[in-house]
This record gives sequence, structure tokens and C-alpha cells, in this order.
Amino acid sequence: MATFLSIIRRVYLTLYNWIVFAGWAQVLYFAVKTLKETGHENVYDAVEKPLQLAQTAAVLEIFHGLVGLVRSPVSATLPQIGSRLFLTWGILYSFPEVVQSHFLVASLVISWSITEVIHFSSPPFGVFFIIRYSFFGLKEALGFAPSWHLWLRYSSFLVLYPTGITSEVGLIYLALPHIKTSEMYSVRMPNTLNFSFDFFYATILVLAIYVPGTASFDLFLHHISPICSPHMYRYMLGQRKRALSKSKKE
Repeated sequence: MATFLSIIRRVYLTLYNWIVFAGWAQVLYFAVKTLKETGHENVYDAVEKPLQLAQTAAVLEIFHGLVGLVRSPVSATLPQIGSRLFLTWGILYSFPEVVQSHFLVASLVISWSITEVIHFSSPPFGVFFIIRYSFFGLKEALGFAPSWHLWLRYSSFLVLYPTGITSEVGLIYLALPHIKTSEMYSVRMPNTLNFSFDFFYATILVLAIYVPGTASFDLFLHHISPICSPHMYRYMLGQRKRALSKSKKE
């Protein structure tokens, strides 16, 4: 029975990784093609649907952690996936007139997609999709990944993480004035629930999470939010060192 469940798990994760890999590969292809042919102003229109589908599908990774299909802790996966969904739906989709034609959109989707395509064949870092999903796809299907893929999986973030984070922060910042004036997603009192919510200040809080601050605030971010850029970058450097050292010993 245990062997059967193990086979089902491997088949499911293999299919999931390669399907999402295909989605991110499509995002990368359309982004590069559009950037070359018509410029960065049209990149978002070219990748909108596959980007939304591929990024939203990552919600399943939270479920995978909850039920034990993967070893990734939900406490790390949830903030990473949440920040991506916030950018995809809360910023890019919600405020098209402000950010969708900006050059940062091109750098964002290219950084995200290359990362994920490599990532889908190794332990998840939210930033690496094409690298990530191909890595996990190979590992689940074959039980191993080539050494060059392992190196790529744990080294691509050195460039892609800073470009991705810079693009995310820049796009959120650009959207702030319009978020404030439009009051989209904000809830004002009085209302039947006696509840208020200001999306503008919530967005500022999200933006602050990316930036290192005081020692006490950094301590809070260290325990609560793995998307904080300095902490996450140091974490990934440690993961890279351990993974590559282990591969050399083997």
C-alpha cells in the first residue's frame, strides 16, 4: 500500500511540475518574443493569461506542504506564494493603466519565469519557476537531476532574485498613488460588519516587508515573513552552499 501511494505521489508531482513548467515556459516565450518585436509596453498583454494561470496554480504548493506531499514548510511557502499572487492580481491585474506598460513588468515576468522553469526540479524558492519546475519534474520522474541542472537550480537566484525583487518593489511603489486615490478594495465605515480596511496602507505594509529596517522589525520579518529580501537571500545562499557541497561529496 505504501509503495502504491508513493507511486501515486510521484506521478502526481511529476505531472504537476511539468504542467506548470509548460505554463511558465509559455510566459517566457511570449515575453521575450514581444519584447523583441514590439517593446516592453506590450509584454503584459502578451503574457497575461498564462501568467495568471501559472502563478495561481502555485496555490497547490501550499496544499502540498499541508498534506505532506513535499518537505517544504508551509510557513515558508505561504508568504512566497502570497507575495506573487499579490503582485499578479493585486497590482498588475487591478491597476493596468498604471503598471502594465512599464518596463519593470518585462523584467519581472522574465525573472519569475526563468526562475520557475529551472526550479520545478528542486526544493522550491518562490522566485525560480522555469528552472525550479523543470528541476523537480526531472527529480520526480527520474529520481535525480543532472549536476549542471542542480548547479543552475541553486545559482540562478544570484542574478534573478535581485532583478525579480527590484521589479516587484518598483511596481508596487508605482501603483501606490493610484491605490490611494481609487480606494479599490478598501472598506469604509459605517457598514453592517462594523469593519474597515485600507488597501493603501496594507500595500505599504507589504512593501515594507521587502526592505530591511530596525533590528526588532528585522527579527519580526525573520520569523513571520520569508519574503523579506535580505533574510531570503541569505537563506538561499545557505541552501546553495549545502546543496552544492552535498553534490560534490556524492
